[in-house]
Amino acid sequence: MKYIIIITFLTTLLGSNSLDRNVVKILSSEEFKTQIENKSVQLIDVRTPKEFQSGHITGAENIDFYSDKFAFEFNKLDKDKAVYVYCRSGSRSNKASKKLVELGFIEIYDLKGGFLNYK
Repeated sequence: MKYIIIITFLTTLLGSNSLDRNVVKILSSEEFKTQIENKSVQLIDVRTPKEFQSGHITGAENIDFYSDKFAFEFNKLDKDKAVYVYCRSGSRSNKASKKLVELGFIEIYDLKGGFLNYK
């Protein structure tokens, strides 16, 4: 019985990671720019408001990853439409992408290297 529980746990854990990879796509700076350029997209900067005010990608909305309202603000967006996320260096947007999968988003694009890498 103990082995069945362990196998079930591992299957669930590994299956979840597989789902994340299918839903979340990591894009290079060039790919990200091409996909958002001159288009109406859900473009979200998950940095703090102070970081956002110091510079951001044109058209981005700021939803702070550390905010208590993170899930609330994302739940206002269309989960069936692609969402593009970025942060400073890629770490927070990676964590944010995982949360978005849990919230039910089905198409997530994360900027590799974050805003620091954006050209």
